[in-house]
Amino acid sequence: MAKWTPQHEAPEPLEGPVVATITGGTILWFVLFLVQLPFYGWYDDHGHLWWLWTCLAGGVLGLYGVYFVRRRDAAIKRAAAPEAESAE
Repeated sequence: MAKWTPQHEAPEPLEGPVVATITGGTILWFVLFLVQLPFYGWYDDHGHLWWLWTCLAGGVLGLYGVYFVRRRDAAIKRAAAPEAESAE
């Protein structure tokens, strides 16, 4: 069987509102955590306590994601600034 090789270059990655997307997802994880918190006893009794901690972990990791993508956006803007100045 022959190895598959692409016949064309891969397209450029799509850029979108990355910071807003990650921030929205992080808020959603924290809201899910807060909504489930009053049912802590039920989750504990039924062995589903990990659902609660998964939401908290998603929120905390989302905070790191927000930090990461904000730094990435700042670096992209810094790299683009000299190019824009030289084009003028």
